[in-house]
Amino acid sequence: QVQLEESGGGLVQAGGSLRLSCAASERTFSTNAMGWFRQGLGKEREFVAGISWNADNTVYADSVKGRFTISRDNGHNTVYLQMNNLKPEDTALYYCAAARTSFIRTVKNDYRYWGQGTQVTVSS
Repeated sequence: QVQLEESGGGLVQAGGSLRLSCAASERTFSTNAMGWFRQGLGKEREFVAGISWNADNTVYADSVKGRFTISRDNGHNTVYLQMNNLKPEDTALYYCAAARTSFIRTVKNDYRYWGQGTQVTVSS
């Protein structure tokens, strides 16, 4: 079973940046597509970004396109989310997840393993 642990969340002012990291426990991580999701208070968990197993393809939600960048380092079993020009509406608990396949998925039910989440709070 793959275990995922997120880090890098925190409190930042609008316009600032944060870099989230997600460390996986297994080398088999390198064969899975990975994704970041977020869940704001009282909201549904939503897709933010996804990356294929070999990092050849990435997909972003329209709300973060041009501001967020997902990347991965299979040698270190880690996936990242660089978040720039943060806005108050980006405030949420951010989750890392491993997909059931090697190819990007945008639906949460297509993800098998989840981390515990890291809180991102953006003040105005």
